[in-house]
Amino acid sequence: MLWSTTHDRLDRVEQAIPLTDTSAAHPRRFGRITLDVRQNLSAWKQTLFVGGSLLIGLAISVAILAVAGIAPLTLASELASVLTAESLRGVLVQAAPLVLVGLGASLAFRIGFWNLGLEGQMIFGGIFAAAISIWEIGPASTRLLLMGIAAAVGGALWVLLVAFLKNRFRVNEIIATLLLNYVAMYFLFHLLYGAWQDSKTAFPQSTPFRPFERLGDIGYGIDGGLLIALAGVLVAGWVLHLSRAGFYTRFISANPKMAQIVGVPVQTMTLCIIAASGACAGLAGFVNIVSQEGRLTQSFSNGYVFSGVLIAFLARNDPILVAIVGFLIAVLFITGQTLQVFYQIPFAMVQMIEAIIVIAVASSEFLIRHRIRWIR
Repeated sequence: MLWSTTHDRLDRVEQAIPLTDTSAAHPRRFGRITLDVRQNLSAWKQTLFVGGSLLIGLAISVAILAVAGIAPLTLASELASVLTAESLRGVLVQAAPLVLVGLGASLAFRIGFWNLGLEGQMIFGGIFAAAISIWEIGPASTRLLLMGIAAAVGGALWVLLVAFLKNRFRVNEIIATLLLNYVAMYFLFHLLYGAWQDSKTAFPQSTPFRPFERLGDIGYGIDGGLLIALAGVLVAGWVLHLSRAGFYTRFISANPKMAQIVGVPVQTMTLCIIAASGACAGLAGFVNIVSQEGRLTQSFSNGYVFSGVLIAFLARNDPILVAIVGFLIAVLFITGQTLQVFYQIPFAMVQMIEAIIVIAVASSEFLIRHRIRWIR
């Protein structure tokens, strides 16, 4: 009886006191500056914040290049020359692996999995694809298809190892993916300085792929790797925006505990998205070696982690926007190569510019989620 009376009184107290958002009722104060949590922000304002942050990052990059001796007008002319018909094919060839890496990063980020092992997954994708060529598995007519499938499997298996470590031993995926990049890199060195070394040149690289194991032009200067990247974008866009799996993914990203309570297969969907992320990175490695390199080399995956994260941030994890941003980053890559050749700009400076843009775009998330007010 006493418990029942107390319970009724608590119910009446809860009805009398309205539920409020504690974060909004008690904003954080730093002197005269107050931070309020935004409840909702329109899409055009979010785009404005991201675009403004991107412009700030580009302005800082232009200033750094100006200090290095490249005037802004010279930089603008180099960018314009990259977009000419003669240089556009090189941009499209470079865009294919960038789009696939960005797609892999965006898929993982959508599910809340910080996949920073894109280079390792590219390496194992390239190793699996090269193994099909070196061991001559399958007929010549289907060799290229088998290499692509093997690359996707290699990338997926390498990232699923991280998922296993996280689920079984609670290993943070950021640490695991970063460290496994080095494991993959040194395993690649072991192969290229050992059993897979080209006996004719004695260089740390595999023997060249045969003509039927290469991706060539399909017409109008368009590389075959670009079709693979665009196909991946379209499939991912359909899955995430139009299918039930996409609805499950958004539900899991918003509230995984509630999704599990209502019956959403959280673990299965998470593993599928993580495997798809690694498969995209593995395909990026495949496209790189069969289109640009022509063989397995020790540096075909260098610099793609920052690029993938940058593309995912700029595209806000949307597969369709990944294709556009990937093309723009390819323009930046080709421009960086031009600056290296004609202005002796090191590749590390190109990577630094990418890091600046990543930091600038990531900072826009703070303004999207918080409102800054000055108290007089």
